[in-house]
Amino acid sequence: MAIDPRLLEELKKRRATAQNAGGAEKLAARKKKGQLGARERLETFFESGTFQEFGMHAEHSCHRFGMEKKSLPYDGVVCGTGLVDGRAVAAYAQDFTVSGGSLGRIHAKKICDLMDFAHEAGMPVVGVNDSGGARIQEGVDSLSGYGQVFFKNVLLSGVVPQIAVIAGPCAGGAAYSPALTDFLIMTKEHSNMFICGPDVIKSATGETAQLEQFASAAAHASISGNIHLVADDDAHAMELTTKLLAFLPSNNISDPPHEFPDLDLRDDPQMNELVPASGKEALDVMAVIDRLVDDGDFFEIMPDFARNIVVGFARIEGIVVGIVANNPMVRAGTLDIDSSDKGARFIRTCNIYNIPIVTLVDVPGFMPGLAQEQGGIIRHGAKMLFAYAASTVPKITLIMRKAYGGAYLAMCSADLGADMVFAWPTAEIAVMGAEGAVKILFRKEIKEAADPRAKIAELCENYRNEFSSPYQAAANSMITDVIEPAQTRSSIALALRNTLNKRDSRPPKKHGNIPL
Repeated sequence: MAIDPRLLEELKKRRATAQNAGGAEKLAARKKKGQLGARERLETFFESGTFQEFGMHAEHSCHRFGMEKKSLPYDGVVCGTGLVDGRAVAAYAQDFTVSGGSLGRIHAKKICDLMDFAHEAGMPVVGVNDSGGARIQEGVDSLSGYGQVFFKNVLLSGVVPQIAVIAGPCAGGAAYSPALTDFLIMTKEHSNMFICGPDVIKSATGETAQLEQFASAAAHASISGNIHLVADDDAHAMELTTKLLAFLPSNNISDPPHEFPDLDLRDDPQMNELVPASGKEALDVMAVIDRLVDDGDFFEIMPDFARNIVVGFARIEGIVVGIVANNPMVRAGTLDIDSSDKGARFIRTCNIYNIPIVTLVDVPGFMPGLAQEQGGIIRHGAKMLFAYAASTVPKITLIMRKAYGGAYLAMCSADLGADMVFAWPTAEIAVMGAEGAVKILFRKEIKEAADPRAKIAELCENYRNEFSSPYQAAANSMITDVIEPAQTRSSIALALRNTLNKRDSRPPKKHGNIPL
């Protein structure tokens, strides 16, 4: 006996309502501004026909302030799973056209249920945030909902990759769920993220501020460092999410999506050309990375924040790696408060997801100055030391030029657990730079010299040859080998293949106490 047609008609009607929940006019208005609807964002993200929705028929359960008379289809958040490059991913998208995408009890439950499913199935979670915040009509229930989402963010942290896309307003407590994820992507226009708005800032401090000064993608990308990537629009945000996932495993017990082509171990003579003739001339580390990684494809993370350190993902002869590099073009490549935070966070992310770390070193030291000292450079710099020492993934270090003092250690020296350390002949490994050292060690000889400048130059040359030469470090088994720059790619590629099955046992404990 065939199913009652009325039942099928009812189902089709409900599905049609869900497909256009906020109304055609609202969706048209958003498209005019260059924004996609919640469902369109997920359709752009997932492979065609693979999206399975969770909770399409869910409704709010609020019976106050006239809410009992209102219908909020799927309670303003579209949840489900689908395939991205053939791998299963869980994702949700808040729908601003349905009650401003406000979060209530059922809205939060849908997100939490999806996260539980992703946790059990071992798949990444992507959340598209576009919400006016807590649903006022639901009072403390909405606050409780946020708390439950935060709890799940922390529960999943370090288990499956979590990526947040800020594609609209994300204010107050709502900002803390994205802040708890691994990566944040924010659209250039139509989005903002803040705890307190301009009026609150003015009333509390007397300072006048425009929203774009502290809440825009540009501000978060370059000043606060709260986000990792800026997208041109909604479609670009989902494209960046897809590319990011291409470097990450589905969960913490899976390997990254490595590829294993036949090794190409030819020298690259052009790498020699990148090394400046003078040690006083800045090395372009981005040019080094471009020649080091496969097809020059380097996916930089946080490119606009703390630019004196460069971090990002790439492949070297097919192996997924995280690259951490000093950038001598900015602040001479010194480590300061912000670059230490940026580097340490990235290192720990790589360690969570079994991604080998390649460190490129050209660092004259930690950034000096009163502001840095008062801002806690000791505490922040220690994060780099902690992050590297705690990491158990393969760690390959290349010392290109300067490697001075504590910053040499903080950039993954052998003593911090590097599995292999290579150095170019131009490397200088020492407590401090030659000029500073000889002025302390040979103060009397310089003072008595007929030509102090010439004496300093002579002493510096001797100091470099005797105390900061890479061969001295090699003699003391502090580095694996001194290599020609042209051999960099082949040496690192081989080192990665040889350490890929590394096992590192640590003492049993809950977790270390990183200096936050």
